[in-house]
Amino acid sequence: MQNTSLKQEFLKNWIKGLQLHSSFNKNTTIFERRKAIKLSADIAIASTRNSTTRWSRALIADASRDGSNKTLIEKISGREVPHKASLGLIRCSKRILKRSRFARRRAAPVAGLIAKKLVKSRTRALKRLVPGGEGMDEISLIKETIDYIVSLRVQVDVMGRMATAADRLIPFKTI
Repeated sequence: MQNTSLKQEFLKNWIKGLQLHSSFNKNTTIFERRKAIKLSADIAIASTRNSTTRWSRALIADASRDGSNKTLIEKISGREVPHKASLGLIRCSKRILKRSRFARRRAAPVAGLIAKKLVKSRTRALKRLVPGGEGMDEISLIKETIDYIVSLRVQVDVMGRMATAADRLIPFKTI
């Protein structure tokens, strides 16, 4: 999808979400409006990807955890949010039993060991940043991250242009 059409689709979905939120909630606090803007933007950018990426499905799944967002998600994305039956959780012990070893390991090269630790820590950090990234392998994570960054840039660009346009229409008054 071209960048311009992606921006147009995001803007259309975002405005639809903001209109839906304002029609349901007339008197809201600044915090509630901020939350609604972020939620609408997240759902709008995820719906532009048509559930083709894991991060978009993860964003919609996160938003749908709150039952009050279900209608908003369905109206913006045009898809029905499936209602999942709650599964019973099984508590497992996280303790791992270690076997004692008598053989000594050979010392690994220090530079290689440091590089591996650095890559692992950065991969873990990236998995936490990308929605749905926790269950991805490294190749999928890189592909999803690139797609997510492109979508975030579209989101930031459109929201920035909207803020600039709003500033021109309604100049900020100082007290």
